[in-house]
Amino acid sequence: MNGIIEFSGTVLTAPDQERHGLWAVDGKLTFSRPAAPPDAVLDGWVLPGLVDAHCHIGLGPAGDVPESLAEEQAVTDRNAGTLLVRDAGAVHDTRWLQQRPELPRIIRAGRHIARTQRYLRGLAVEVEPDGLVEAVRKQALAGDGWVKLVGDWIDRGAGDLAPSFPAAVVRDAVRAAHDEGARVTAHCFAEDTLDDMLDAGIDCIEHGTGLLPRHIPRFVEQRVPIVPTLINIATFPDIAARANAKFPVYAAHMQALWERRNERILEAFEAGVAIYAGTDAGSVISHGRIVDEIHALHAAGLPAASALDAASWAARAWLGAPGIAEGASADVVLCELDPMVNPATLRDLKHIVLRGRQLR
Repeated sequence: MNGIIEFSGTVLTAPDQERHGLWAVDGKLTFSRPAAPPDAVLDGWVLPGLVDAHCHIGLGPAGDVPESLAEEQAVTDRNAGTLLVRDAGAVHDTRWLQQRPELPRIIRAGRHIARTQRYLRGLAVEVEPDGLVEAVRKQALAGDGWVKLVGDWIDRGAGDLAPSFPAAVVRDAVRAAHDEGARVTAHCFAEDTLDDMLDAGIDCIEHGTGLLPRHIPRFVEQRVPIVPTLINIATFPDIAARANAKFPVYAAHMQALWERRNERILEAFEAGVAIYAGTDAGSVISHGRIVDEIHALHAAGLPAASALDAASWAARAWLGAPGIAEGASADVVLCELDPMVNPATLRDLKHIVLRGRQLR
């Protein structure tokens, strides 16, 4: 029993909808005033707990991490206001985190699936094309409705980015995941990889730096969202610099992808492609940076309200998680100022409430 919390400020039930009068009663939200007095009264602008749609709790630069570090990662994300995480690949089974009421909710994707020796060592299940479909079926059953493919990576023989798997095999793999009731997302840096993924009926694209004008109508028609992970893409110039001596074509390609990152995401957004916020925390990106990603989306040209929507109301609806609604779990954050007008207020949240428990 978590008692009663009254939220006395403005409640943002959607980017363009405000109301007053919200309570948490035994962990559930209600717009009806309870008969008993509140145990706590929290003031501020109320919005749903933030969403990190590309996060790796339980993963570090070398792969798996101890459970103590995975817990620390989850707490760091939670303290930044992230109360819902779409896991985008972890090495060990993180279902134990879902049993901890003080930690963010996690929608798991099992392990990455990559081509043999074509990804960061120790992170993925590595297979050859003839093993992809079976690996996808296994990870579809191991996760919570998502499978993560590594769609491309550097091909050292070619000296540049190249698709990980033949297009026909990707189509079969996506179909297999759908047969198991799972959606498929894919790490995609390069241009041609996006064509293969769209042909296969992919459900989401991570990074999407190879986005070209020819792709955008297909994203809109097929309703495929993009999670750009812009704070991770900011590392591309460093990657290019380190690779330049040995792989100059790859280095130039990565640099070019970085240079047009904001332009392409803005074009996609303006055309109607759904954009969601994800940090890619867990490998080279530290946890707790969802607000940095929101600001990066805004800096790329998305209106402040849309950048916040990408990590809040819209992201929750896409993942099938309720926001602020009657009977929904009381997973909310409170800001000092209106975050639709003052995005900087997200950096210093007044209160965090998860499952009806006031954590700040």
